[in-house]
Amino acid sequence: MIKRNELPTHYNQSPTDYMINKSKKLFERAQESIPGGVNSPVRAFKSVGGTPLFIKWAKGAYLYDEDDNQYIDYIASWGPMILGHAYEPIVKAIQEKVLYSTSFGAPTELEIEMAELIKTMVPNVDLVRMVSSGTEACMSALRLARGYTGRNKFIKFEGCYHGHADAFLVKAGSGMATFNIQTVPGVTVGVSNDTLTCAYNDLEAVQQLARQYKGEIAAIIIEPVVGNMGCILPAPGFLEGLRTICDDEGIVFIFDEVMTGFRLSAGGAQEKLNINADLVTYGKIIGGGMPVGAFGGKKAIMQHIAPLGNVYQAGTLSGNPVAMTAGYTLLKELKNNPAIYTDLDAKTNYLAEGIGKVLSKRGVNFRVNRMGSMISVHFSDHDVVDFDSASKANIPLFNKLFHHMLENGIYLPPSAYESWFLNNALTYDDLDKTIAAFNSFDQY
Repeated sequence: MIKRNELPTHYNQSPTDYMINKSKKLFERAQESIPGGVNSPVRAFKSVGGTPLFIKWAKGAYLYDEDDNQYIDYIASWGPMILGHAYEPIVKAIQEKVLYSTSFGAPTELEIEMAELIKTMVPNVDLVRMVSSGTEACMSALRLARGYTGRNKFIKFEGCYHGHADAFLVKAGSGMATFNIQTVPGVTVGVSNDTLTCAYNDLEAVQQLARQYKGEIAAIIIEPVVGNMGCILPAPGFLEGLRTICDDEGIVFIFDEVMTGFRLSAGGAQEKLNINADLVTYGKIIGGGMPVGAFGGKKAIMQHIAPLGNVYQAGTLSGNPVAMTAGYTLLKELKNNPAIYTDLDAKTNYLAEGIGKVLSKRGVNFRVNRMGSMISVHFSDHDVVDFDSASKANIPLFNKLFHHMLENGIYLPPSAYESWFLNNALTYDDLDKTIAAFNSFDQY
């Protein structure tokens, strides 16, 4: 890696500009053929400014860009790399499976084994349908809830992101907030009218909507622990209150566990928080880094999906054998080695306490939100409990910190509205370097 003290004294660009020369050229080239130069908006660094890094390879806790700079990774591909990059058993499983072809478009035994494994880890899931992305999982779960109940409206929470399907882009989370997009062209008024929104952690507002639209609400969908306005935890009694409303009103309760599933615990947020949903959506970890998603839940609801029922959902690459073998290998490891969660929790707590000590010593207004291996730092003098309180934090200060950390070889999510995800390949030396970089930042 190029070190700052090795820069030529005559070089008049900033260290960051010098260190990412190839990334700058690739970004310029990408913009000629890819909208905005990226295939997912947050990668463009539009919120934090500067040039996005183009990654060449990764191993363990580290990313390496096209200029061969090394970075301690706190994104973990937005969650799935919970054991670190290029985890050897997963790499080996993929290499072996791909020799038999990358896709069949027909059933495989591995799909059954994957569904059976998920069921053993999440007891209240009776049936599982594999899909190819978290967006597809959430979209399908909502359609199923509507088909099951015969109702059209649903409730979501401001700042929660459930993928880019039309119905979910009303007051969505991190990506929308990063680009200050409040309304999305292409989303019809009819779709928007069926989407009811409340502030996260505001149980009274949900109760009011349930009364106002009695008998019309098909589902309540929620990130049980939010990752799309930073990491935000449910207030005591909030999820339990939602469960009661759903039971009383015949509403399908959907947990979007695309981020939290199998990350917060082997049974996901349901196990961690001791509350059951009717339907659960998954992504990220269940593919071990491959494109994948799933939704599952109670048999009484899931049996309405085609071919058992009339709610249609299909996908040529659903249950893709390469994705299944990657996800199965990872989930099996997580199930058989519960110490992984203990280690991750200890490391995340160590990082949170270390950052907290530094910021307290500096007299900075801040809040550190954390659950399990999800964490976020908000430069705020008030608790961050919903989208409104997250958006009132000092975003420009976070953006400056982001670039300081990048110059010190630490890769944070390029938006103040995103949770960080730790991986178990991180060492305490990595964590100490991260805390030291917080301490060396001189613009608080």
